[in-house]
Amino acid sequence: MSALMKAVRTGRTEEALRLLQGMTDAERRVCLPELQVVRKELRTDPWGSGSRQAYPALHAAGAACHTGAAAAASWIAGADMRWWQASPELLLRALEGRDTAWLGDVAHRLAQRPLSGRVPYELMSGLVQRSGCEVPVTDAYVVGWVRHIPRWNRDSVLERLRAEPDLTTLLTGLFELTDLGEVRWILSGEPNAWHSALAALTREGALDRKLVVDACVARLLRGGGPTDHRVFLPILLHLELTREEEKERIADWTALARDGASPVATHAQSVLAALALDGELTTRQLAEASQEILFRSEKRLVRAQLVLLGKVLSRGPSAAAELLPVAARAFGHEDTQMQERALKLVERHAKKLDSEGVRAALSSAAQELSPSLLVRAARTLGVAAVHRTPAVYEEVLPPVPEPRRLTAAPETAVELAEEVGALLAAAGDVATFERALDGLVRHTYRDRDALLEALAPVIERRWWDRVEPGHGQHLDMYFSGARDDLHGSQDSLDLLLAALSEKVELSTLRTGMRRGPADGGGCMHQGLPGAFNARLREVAYRLRAEPLPLLLSTPTWSTGLLEPGELVDRLDTYRSLGARVSAADFGQALLRVRRGDRTAAAAAAERAAALGTPEGERLARWLSAEEPTPLTVRQRTEGARLLIECDELPEYADELPAEFGPLGRAMTVDGQIRHCTHWHPEIRQHWLAVLPERRELVATRLVHDLSQAAVNDTRGAVAVLPLLAESGGEAGESVHLCLAYGLGMRHPEDRLAAADALLVLAGRGQLDTVRLGADLGQLVRRGTVKPLRLAESVRTAAATGADATIWGVLRHTLPVLLADLADSGPVGEVGSAWSATSARGLGDLLAVAAECAERSGARGDLPYLSQTADRRGSSRLVTQARRLREALAGQEAA
Repeated sequence: MSALMKAVRTGRTEEALRLLQGMTDAERRVCLPELQVVRKELRTDPWGSGSRQAYPALHAAGAACHTGAAAAASWIAGADMRWWQASPELLLRALEGRDTAWLGDVAHRLAQRPLSGRVPYELMSGLVQRSGCEVPVTDAYVVGWVRHIPRWNRDSVLERLRAEPDLTTLLTGLFELTDLGEVRWILSGEPNAWHSALAALTREGALDRKLVVDACVARLLRGGGPTDHRVFLPILLHLELTREEEKERIADWTALARDGASPVATHAQSVLAALALDGELTTRQLAEASQEILFRSEKRLVRAQLVLLGKVLSRGPSAAAELLPVAARAFGHEDTQMQERALKLVERHAKKLDSEGVRAALSSAAQELSPSLLVRAARTLGVAAVHRTPAVYEEVLPPVPEPRRLTAAPETAVELAEEVGALLAAAGDVATFERALDGLVRHTYRDRDALLEALAPVIERRWWDRVEPGHGQHLDMYFSGARDDLHGSQDSLDLLLAALSEKVELSTLRTGMRRGPADGGGCMHQGLPGAFNARLREVAYRLRAEPLPLLLSTPTWSTGLLEPGELVDRLDTYRSLGARVSAADFGQALLRVRRGDRTAAAAAAERAAALGTPEGERLARWLSAEEPTPLTVRQRTEGARLLIECDELPEYADELPAEFGPLGRAMTVDGQIRHCTHWHPEIRQHWLAVLPERRELVATRLVHDLSQAAVNDTRGAVAVLPLLAESGGEAGESVHLCLAYGLGMRHPEDRLAAADALLVLAGRGQLDTVRLGADLGQLVRRGTVKPLRLAESVRTAAATGADATIWGVLRHTLPVLLADLADSGPVGEVGSAWSATSARGLGDLLAVAAECAERSGARGDLPYLSQTADRRGSSRLVTQARRLREALAGQEAA
């Protein structure tokens, strides 16, 4: 056994396997305890050179020595073996001579492992071949099979699939995969090798055609991830279904057209349309399919279905009684253009009706039409019009989120360790981070050893705890502040835990604390990263050198705001304990303390002065000072963007530590460093908590980020906007410009966040509709914000009941755009300021404005609207301009 252990420790895998070949099962089991010892030793340094050398031999030897199938599979799939494991060929050699049933058992156990286990497919398939067992149709095995087939050449894929003896079984497993994330890019990527290969095998008869078609349709019906259809729909299209095959699945096409992803619904709708026009679809079946399609949000689907209904009605007047009430369901569509199309269809065929019951149904459905269309329906169809706009419009805004009071730090070290572990696994909000930070400080002061014992399971999972001995200089460089800034709660907690567990030299922590602002004052985010870093690096140093009893700057509220009375109480605790105040911690406390409530500030200032400490006197002066200097900002244009400049605020340099001075520096567009390391979106919420009563100052530092995201169509930067809206202080030019950029973002989740921010500002009475509308007009003119995207954003906000608010914004955006349109000549003309695409987008924006004006009862003139409404034609732009003009003139149904 000693020879075997020596071979394993030195990484001589071939020698280890030769030694094992002559052993009995009993002799192999005797080796297991020693192999477990070696495994435990290697776990302490999994990335060291010794581990990389020994792990493959250990992996193969342990697989050979385990005589139980479950134990062998567990050893082979061990997480610690994953990075330096033996090759599948070596493992198969190690398992030679085993009973076939045993090998099959191991194969199935390995196949049951999750995808994250990364069990090699070559190993599982090799065991299946040697054992002759059934193929395990699990996610791990099927995904491994797909990855194992070359994908860049159609002929290669075709030949490999043709040679696969278990093709039908594995293909069935592919259609039943629970998560396609691991193989979607293979199956749906160019050059569509899988799609065409499966179609070819089906034509050859190697695959049962009905089985493949049914599996495709069933998977599309099942749904799944938002892009799963990119795998299965092309397979279905490559199969080129016959008319008989399509007729057999009418119910499936109906379900897919109703609930499928947009591309799937489009295909299903086209199949149903072809069947209907060929007389293969009954009127009842067409009506059932149309009822749900007409409620979909995709306008092209609704438009196509209305066109189909029109063709069917033109061919057979007898279907009018059944199909017209279905077409009238589109009267309730959110897009008025779809409403008008449906109304035209009903108007054209209503004369064929002889049933009072059907006419009554149409009359009822017509009440969902927009006011101007309802007037038309009353005139052309003779339906009764109901005046839906209330005499006095009342705005309905969503409830404004209320700040949450922070709960006290965890009482026990074990509870604190659990919270820290959760934060390291998934970054939390400001309140969660600040609570954990205060807990680390308090428990270090009370009992450092007990805290370290509780944190041991958390620390041993951190990458820096596994750094090889003798390489501590790398940690010192990482945590010294010489590299990038701290990017959020996870970076910060790593620094604090490494300092607490003495993984970083005290001199390194001192250097990091004294380094000063990493951005040098020239970064576009100037001051904010430096202020955040200064407090955290100072806390890390004090945890080792001179623990603090508590943090002065822990906020009272989730926004970062600190009540002045609580800060006085904490200073009193410091005084009674004789503890030395941390400069950056106290500086952050001053920035967070509430000064807006002058009565509470004056009372706290009196108490602070009575403490008789330097910090108490400073706090008293800070609270008693006059109102903070207003921030003076200016807009500057740069290409297609609007940017912000601001003047200096001297109070930050005079009253606060040097690290906080850059917060008050003047900022110019020309002097900003555009490329910095502060790209992580999580850090921005902590910047707001640095200045919870000066969000306008924070917003000046965020405008560049949001403008870049809008221009480059990147995602994530807008997540800060709802928090900015919930923060305190003035909501001025910078806040509104940030919001304007957010409303024009490419990605729906970003536009939704911006709409939320707009509603929060409106709910708090802080939304300046004139300023926001003007900014949006300028950004749309410059092409930075696309009209279609803006239309979707404001429509989302208006849907909550904020029609008057959105109209208040758009009434200042539209004149800017309509003026350009009026001066440009015919839409799309060479030299025109507006392309045809832009004009279409403007039509959507006018539609939202018209809806809001109709619902809120807005009246008055809109500059340049009549010039657009008087244009010839019936384009969406012109139609919606006329509709808005009528709404503002009060031309509604009586």
